[in-house]
Amino acid sequence: MNTGKVTLVGAGPGDPELLTVKAVKAIQAATVLLVDDLVSPEIVALAVPTARVVHVGKRGGCKSTPQAFIEKLMVMAAREGEDVVRLKGGDPFIFGRGGEEVEHLREAGIQVRVVNGITSGLAAATSLGVPLTHREHAHGVVFVTGHARPGSHGADWRALAVAVRDAKLTLVIYMGVSGAARIQKELLAALPASTPAAIVQRATLPDQRHAVTTLGQLEATIAREQLESPSVIVVGDVLSGIAAASGAAARFRAA
Repeated sequence: MNTGKVTLVGAGPGDPELLTVKAVKAIQAATVLLVDDLVSPEIVALAVPTARVVHVGKRGGCKSTPQAFIEKLMVMAAREGEDVVRLKGGDPFIFGRGGEEVEHLREAGIQVRVVNGITSGLAAATSLGVPLTHREHAHGVVFVTGHARPGSHGADWRALAVAVRDAKLTLVIYMGVSGAARIQKELLAALPASTPAAIVQRATLPDQRHAVTTLGQLEATIAREQLESPSVIVVGDVLSGIAAASGAAARFRAA
C-alpha cells in the first residue's frame, strides 16, 4: 500500500504574510488540501495548480462539515498515496481540533506532522498595538473558548475572573460573541466593570473591525457596533493604555 502523509498546517489569522516559511512549503508540496472556511483565498492560491482543493467548512453557528467525515477524507487520501495538507485557520492546536485529528490519523497508521500558525488571539491583540503580557499589567495569559461542547457547561468564568484579578492575567476568549452576555455577567462576579476589554473581528484582514470598551459595557458594545464572528474578545489591564487614550468605548479600524 502506497501510504502518503498528512500535515496539519496553521494558516494563521488570515493575512498571508503571517504564514511561516514551513507552512508555505507544505502548502506548495501538497497534492490534496482540505481547507477550513476561515482560510483566506490568497493562502489557498499558494497551492500548485494540480493540487485538489476540498473546502471543508467548520464555523460555529453555520452549516459545517462533520468532523468524522473530514478525518475519513484525510485517511482515504493518505492511503491513496497523496501528500495531504489539512489547512486550518490560526493554529491547529489552539481550538482547532488538531489534537483529535492527530490521534485519529495515528490510530489509522498514517504519518502526520503539525506546522504551527499564529493564533488569532495573539494576532487580535497585536493588531491593537498591545501585548498579551506586560511586566506592569499581566504576568500571563489564558486562552479559553466561549463555545461550550454540547452537553457541557463550558468554562468556569467566575474562577477565571478570580485568576485574572489575583494572578494579573490577560483573558483571551475565542468564539465568545454569541455568549457575551453570560460571559460578561460571570466575569463581573470578580472583576470590576471598569476592566478594559476589546473585541476584534477578522483580525489582520483588510475588513478587520474592532472596538475597545470595558467589561461592564462588553455586551452593549458588541450589539451597538454589530460585531460578529469570527471575533476574539480580550479582557485585562494590558488594554488600559489604549482604552485610556481612546475613551471608554472607541471604534478603530486596522492600520
